[in-house]
Order: sequence, then C-alpha cells, then structure tokens
Amino acid sequence: MASDGFIWGALFLLGCYHGINPGMGWLFAVSLGFQERRVGAVLRAIVPLALGHIVSIALIVALATVAAVALPHRAVHVASAGILLAFGIYRLVRTRHFKWVGMRVGFGGLLLWGFLMSTAHGAGLMLLPFVTATHAAASPAMAMPMPTPAHPALAIGMLMVAVHTLGYLATMTAVALAVYLKIGVAFLRTAWLNVDLIWGIALIVTGLIALIA
Repeated sequence: MASDGFIWGALFLLGCYHGINPGMGWLFAVSLGFQERRVGAVLRAIVPLALGHIVSIALIVALATVAAVALPHRAVHVASAGILLAFGIYRLVRTRHFKWVGMRVGFGGLLLWGFLMSTAHGAGLMLLPFVTATHAAASPAMAMPMPTPAHPALAIGMLMVAVHTLGYLATMTAVALAVYLKIGVAFLRTAWLNVDLIWGIALIVTGLIALIA
C-alpha cells in the first residue's frame, strides 16, 4: 500500500536527519579520529554510538507497542501526541547537552554516550505516531478494541527501529567521513545550522498533527 511505503520511507528519512545532527554522534566520532589521527578511529566509534541509539529508540518503541496493544487506540494516540508536544517545548526551552569529561572512552562509554544523547534528544519519541498508526491500521475496525498478539506487533516495531537505524547509520557514517577526510570541523563556525531548534519545532509540529489527525 502507498501508506505503508510512506511510513517506511519516513522512518528512513527520520533516521537520516538524526544522522546529520552533530550531537547524535558524528562530531564525537570525528573528534576521536582527529585525536588518534586515523580514519579507523572514526569508524570504530560509529558502531557503539549507533548501538546506543538503537537501545534508546527500541525501548521507546517497545513500550509504545505494548501500550498500543493493551490500551484503546485513541488513548494511546492522544498520549503520544501530548508527549511529543511536551518534549518539543522542553527541547526549545532547555538546549543544554551532556558534556563528556575526557575524550578517551572505550566501547562501553561510547555506547552510553549514544544512548544518552538519543534519549536527551527524544529520538525515539518521533517514532510514536508511526507505531500507533501502524497498530490502528492492523486492528479491526470495531467499536470495542480487540486484543492483538503482542509478539507480531513487537516484531513490526523492531523492524521500524531497524529501518530508522539504517538511515541514521548511513548518514552519520557518510557525514563523519566527509568531515574527517575533506571538510574539517572549522566549517561549524561559519556554516552552523541549529538542528536542535529544528528538531524541537519538528517534535511540536508532529505532536499537533498527531493530535488532530
């Protein structure tokens, strides 16, 4: 169906947007690359950063899927929209980031950083409308909600996480390598784009659309 193609395409593009955001991983990977003076350090950092991102959004998607299965669709839909609106406003008002003391961190530290930054940005929250929309489309059109097996719904949710992560990983890797090998980080002083502001606005707009849909 065309709507299915839109959902999966939107999930992939959303992952690409997360990959562009410096705070979501690539700037950290590039910094480690410059510190060790080899491209291998950049690539090595990307793996745990991506895993941290996966854990963060997978937890949100799993919780949303269980709620969508167990609770009335409208209640979950309104709650998801409210969470998006509240977190979007929070991101606009409070823009501070976590600061890591010392750049020499191992695999576990990078994984934790990826998890914390993805959670702080509300990366998984943007997937909530996709989870509720997919579950609503799969449920019978009846006045009373019918119980739906949780395992198939969770499988679909994890597939959403995989598609989203594919876009995130591909974009983050491409940007990190381009900045490390060709561009350099000096461009951030003159060509900086406030992606956090855009992200906060996007969360609010998505919440409003989900609320009135």
